[in-house]
Parts: sequence; structure tokens; C-alpha cells
Amino acid sequence: MGNRIRDIRKSKSLSQEQLGEMSGFHYTYIGGLERGERNISVVNLFKIADALDTDISEFFNFES
Repeated sequence: MGNRIRDIRKSKSLSQEQLGEMSGFHYTYIGGLERGERNISVVNLFKIADALDTDISEFFNFES
């Protein structure tokens, strides 16, 4: 999950800090998610998807 968040974030040319600000989280939380050090709730996943302007299903698309 963290790798997909990172891939989508980078494809939109956003830093962890920018994504954190847009989603209401601290950038260290975003970094922890991307490194697999933190678990994410469904509610927070929706917040990040909204900030990335993407459908939540994109986090589960591992074909790319």
C-alpha cells in the first residue's frame, strides 16, 4: 500500500510534505506509510485518495 501511495504521489509531483498538508497529516506520517512502518485506516486512506484526486481503487492496482 505504501509503495502505491508513493508512486501516485510522485506521479503528481508532490512531496510528502505537500501531500501531508493536502490530506491533513504530518509529513512524517506520510513517510511512515510509504515505508510500511505504519498501518493505515480506511478513513485515512480515503483522505489521502481525496488529496491525490484519485479513486481509492488505484491503491489496489498493482499492474503498473
